Amino acid sequence: MNIQLAICKNYTLFPHQIILIDGTTKISSLGLAKEDADAAQKFFDEKVNHIFQTISSNKSLSIVKIDASKEEFKALEAARKAGNAINKFLNAKKITEASVFNASRKIKLTAAFAEGVALSNYEFLKYKTKDKKEKSLATLHVDAKSSDKKTLEELSKLVAANFFSRTLINEPLSYLTATQLSKEIQQAGKDNGFTVTVFDKKKIEALKMGGLLSVNKGSIDPPTFTLLEYKAYRPKNKKPIVLVGKGVVYDTGGLSLKPTGNSMDMMKCDMSGAAAVAGIFIAAAQLKLPVHIIGLIPATDNRPGMNAYVPGDVVEMMSGMNVEMLNADAEGRMILADALHYAKQYSPELVFDFATLTGAAKAATGSIGSPFMGTASETVKKKLVASANNTYERLIEFPLWDEYGEMIKSDVADIKNVGGSDSGSITAGKFLEHFTDYPWMHFDIAGTAYLMHEDSYRGKYGTAVGVRLITDFLKNY
Repeated sequence: MNIQLAICKNYTLFPHQIILIDGTTKISSLGLAKEDADAAQKFFDEKVNHIFQTISSNKSLSIVKIDASKEEFKALEAARKAGNAINKFLNAKKITEASVFNASRKIKLTAAFAEGVALSNYEFLKYKTKDKKEKSLATLHVDAKSSDKKTLEELSKLVAANFFSRTLINEPLSYLTATQLSKEIQQAGKDNGFTVTVFDKKKIEALKMGGLLSVNKGSIDPPTFTLLEYKAYRPKNKKPIVLVGKGVVYDTGGLSLKPTGNSMDMMKCDMSGAAAVAGIFIAAAQLKLPVHIIGLIPATDNRPGMNAYVPGDVVEMMSGMNVEMLNADAEGRMILADALHYAKQYSPELVFDFATLTGAAKAATGSIGSPFMGTASETVKKKLVASANNTYERLIEFPLWDEYGEMIKSDVADIKNVGGSDSGSITAGKFLEHFTDYPWMHFDIAGTAYLMHEDSYRGKYGTAVGVRLITDFLKNY
């Protein structure tokens, strides 16, 4: 459920009140009843980051103390996590609306807190026929002294874009085929004001997208190639920024079948890159960001049936380069390569690709952050890291040294699609680099896109990582 974020003139008019404080806030200044003030003061004398609560039958008071002495981006993340804790409390009590007032001098904490509350309200109940346990919280009223209407409206739009992406990721293959993924994005374009064009298999064949067609050979369902475009009236960028998203709607590993032991259980999430791109477009269009962006989403499932290509096959890519396929489970880079080559026609200012690409990325950073690598300028990289901190969708740069290119040289073709057991995330990035001739960054979101255990406001399962990060980057571009 997407929470309505509304400005109110007096937060005390609502029975369920939340007050944000930091280490400099005096409890005596909050205008509380003496009993509550004394209890809160005693509580916070013993706690640094915590929540004091008093609850009666029809009202509640929560005082949320956030340590704002740390770096700002860490304090904002603490506020989001506090929002998650409050969301759990309010929904557990079946509360439908609450109000918040920020008594600290750190007004940015208000938006971060509201973001944490709102993002935590996501739920995916489409296939539940009973015991739905729907969340009750519908409205968070924010005191006019603590934020403004524009900030809350923008935040609501960003949260809605995030929810759209999460739902795409959480949909099973029984519903979300490559064709259906394209239809969902087409509808999103109509609803939000960006254009969408879908290439069917016949068009993909005419374009000679060998990577996408080869991965699709094992499936009875056709592939799609979806193009998105949003262009503001006067965009800041003279040449478009292209966003490419991996759209493998389900990955069995192909003939290089994934081993047993739950390794396939989460593979409906292998289109998280595509979902992120779609969410970014929704956010950009809804926020009317002054940019020109183009999205490219190659989509298929990866199966071992039909006439599936086999390890040892040589695939002629759209670029004309020949690739020796040695592992059918390294399929994401095969379909991304065609999309990255297709992007050349736009003479882009920047190209970003997003993919749940390698287990090596997850092994390196887990769910804490995402590796990124590429050829964009140091200025762009610094801005990306700044946005990663702003949204706490953190990034760490991996190198693309020439030595990694040696690891994917082939004896029988131009390159091979795997480079051995070492440095798997980087050699995958090095493979993609072959299909670029523009400033480019690759984001391997294998560890952050889908979580098997709940992680605060990110929730469980699809996280929509990349949506908040790149929206922030574009907003500040």
